[in-house]
Amino acid sequence: MKLSVANLNSHYGPAHILFDIGLEVGEGEVVALLGRNGAGKSTTFRSIVGLVELREGQIMFEGQDISSAPTHEIVRAGLGYVPEERRIFTDLTVEENLEVGRQKPRPGAPQWTREKLYQLFPNLGEMKNRPGGRMSGGEQQMLTIARTLMGNPSLVLLDEPSEGLSPKIVEQMVDAILTMKKEGVSLVVSEQNLHFAKLISDRAYIIERGRICFEGTMAELDARPDIRDAHLSI
Repeated sequence: MKLSVANLNSHYGPAHILFDIGLEVGEGEVVALLGRNGAGKSTTFRSIVGLVELREGQIMFEGQDISSAPTHEIVRAGLGYVPEERRIFTDLTVEENLEVGRQKPRPGAPQWTREKLYQLFPNLGEMKNRPGGRMSGGEQQMLTIARTLMGNPSLVLLDEPSEGLSPKIVEQMVDAILTMKKEGVSLVVSEQNLHFAKLISDRAYIIERGRICFEGTMAELDARPDIRDAHLSI
């Protein structure tokens, strides 16, 4: 198992946000974490990578217990994180942003170069010297994913990749995620967009008010309109 999370509880100050979260990701698998805005998706990701201080439970990554590891050690171990806020360096060019994310190749993980990433995201290849602050939201989303891949992760947590993007950019994002999977990257993708999740995911979890309320394949989720209506409809 690439990633295994068990009994994860997280707090922001006195507020209990996540309740006994459990999820698993297999080798080369794309797993969707679905839920409405505020359901706990981003907090789950932030907890896995150690950005939430008050957390309890066990997090295993490639057979190693990272439950109490600091964020920089988790990332160096090969777990990539693409936050919803993107957080690119707006004053740096595309190439400079990519260099910031560079890490050494690691055994068992795909190796990414700038040239390979420009094939994955052709838009970036056309604007190598453009500052991040002069890019569209979709282009910034591509850049932050590419910067994470420069770290050669074996698993990526991808937070709300389709949010606010044009249909054309969403199509490119689907193609990029499927290419990443083909290259051997495992992914957990948090989403509100069920249609987008269906195009990329093998399995899905649904989170509601900090609790997992569904786990199954996308076909099993399709067969449960009651679950979709109760937890995903706006």
